[in-house]
Amino acid sequence: MFIVSERWKKTYPDARVAVFILRNINNTREHPKLEKSKRALEETLRTYFTGKNDLIALEPIKTYTAYYKRFKKTYPLLQQFKTLIVKKKPLPVVSAMVDAMFMAEMKNLLLTAGHDLGKLSLPVTIDTSQGTESYIKLNGESQPLKPDDMIMADQEGVISSVLYGPDQRTRITTNTRNALFVVYAPGGIAEEDLCRHLRDIKENVLLFSPFTEIGPAKIFSIHGEEVVVL
Repeated sequence: MFIVSERWKKTYPDARVAVFILRNINNTREHPKLEKSKRALEETLRTYFTGKNDLIALEPIKTYTAYYKRFKKTYPLLQQFKTLIVKKKPLPVVSAMVDAMFMAEMKNLLLTAGHDLGKLSLPVTIDTSQGTESYIKLNGESQPLKPDDMIMADQEGVISSVLYGPDQRTRITTNTRNALFVVYAPGGIAEEDLCRHLRDIKENVLLFSPFTEIGPAKIFSIHGEEVVVL
């Protein structure tokens, strides 16, 4: 189901990519239990991070910032996090499944992409871009890729990249029942942090869809494939 390219291993020998499959999700636009959990998370994060001005020095922000700096870009989750903490803008409502993922992103600040498993043409390859590829982003715009960005691609094309996010073709919608979540982790992010992040996504999903089937979670690195029990 997953292939890891030698180019990715060579370019990012210290990196990891975590993948997590959930099936039979009862996805809705919003759910009261998830909304209650959002408010609690917002309060917790604002209480803890208020007054911490040097967020860029914290992990994993520091690691992601270094990755984006190579491409003369800034880490988008950091700005979204500041909007949540400083401007006190509430967490958005997109769909319960997307919201569950974004809540975990804000809690752990680990870059995550979500895909509708049924829209994927398997297998999926973990790779790095050569600079000749392009794909349609969530906003419907065509995006050419920079060389050496971490990406994932199925048999029809690129489905996500670190710099530009997930694609439109395999995006999660309210009709999505089976999902693939992908966490990109440049070198410097601990495996236990990835596992905790995946568990947070799982627990958020179970709030609104308690009978979801928790599929395999795997972490890929230069050392091979590791199955993770969540």
